[in-house]
Amino acid sequence: MTLGTLWRYFFRRQLGTIALFTAGIFVLVVLIDFTEVSGRIPDDSTFTVLDTLSISLLRAPSIIETTYPFIILFASIATLVGLNRKYELVVARASGVSAWQFLAPLAIASLLVGGLVVTVLNPIAARTMQLSQLQEVKAGLKNSGDIGNTRPPWIRQETKEGTTIIGARTIADNGLLLANATFLRIGNDGNVEDRLDAERARLQHDEWVLTKVRRFRAGEPEEDHAEMTVATNLEPEFVQESLSDPKTIPFFKLPQKIAAARSFGINANVFAVQFHSLVALPFLMVSMTLIAAVVSLRFARFGQSVSVVVGGILAGFVLYVVSVVIKSFGGAGTIPPIAAAWIPVVVALALGITILLHKEDG
Repeated sequence: MTLGTLWRYFFRRQLGTIALFTAGIFVLVVLIDFTEVSGRIPDDSTFTVLDTLSISLLRAPSIIETTYPFIILFASIATLVGLNRKYELVVARASGVSAWQFLAPLAIASLLVGGLVVTVLNPIAARTMQLSQLQEVKAGLKNSGDIGNTRPPWIRQETKEGTTIIGARTIADNGLLLANATFLRIGNDGNVEDRLDAERARLQHDEWVLTKVRRFRAGEPEEDHAEMTVATNLEPEFVQESLSDPKTIPFFKLPQKIAAARSFGINANVFAVQFHSLVALPFLMVSMTLIAAVVSLRFARFGQSVSVVVGGILAGFVLYVVSVVIKSFGGAGTIPPIAAAWIPVVVALALGITILLHKEDG
């Protein structure tokens, strides 16, 4: 068997294992998310099982995109363990093939899949996430405890009537549609005039249209209104830049989004972190493959399958947690966005290569 034939064999094994894990995780994600969405359906809702399933299916691509580094990790471990159990790696080593030569096709397969995730899956996930948010708001689903948005959920507007502070638990349609919204209106004299709690609020032309509103005023009983309007001078483009969830912006539109946000004087760090994280994602996939190699190549010598799985999970989990923490610093402006996206990837790659060099080459 030539080196090229062996390379193609390992490459196909890695791609096939990734495909199997992707299918399995997709089914698992839909089932878990279906249960979570079902628990948020109001008692008086006419929502059907098919409606709930459609929301879960729309949310699945975004969740899969987030979990793909772990899919690569588990797939790489499974591939290497399978090759070890069948003594295929032993035969490859005996024929003079180094660890780097049989790891190269696995790493390239992971890099290729990472590129497809960024260029194909991400735009699909961004669009389906937008659609799922719209369906959730229109169906009146209860809040999950997470606004699903890393952007600040409050904005401020100044009009001739005074100041209005606007917040919402759920944001859809890039900020133009709010659910469980709160409008706190402050007069020109600095006193709070009233508070409006609306089931929904949509920005239309020069006003917010609120539906199913409960109004609170000091010293007066609360009032219920089917619909109310609140004047605004906010442009839809400004609201979209202020409240858009980076996960709902396709990769190819993020540079335009960053430029637009900065032109409005809005902090664009979260968009920049998202963009650079997606650029770095294929290399994060490669680092996960190296982590899998570090824990899996010991399997043939010691036969500790449990330690392989546990070690790989812990290593991947630590890398993921560190990435999330550093990205949070990048979004807050504490460190540059490009550094926040690349530091975990570079460190993981360096550690993986160093450990493998020590183990394989002494």
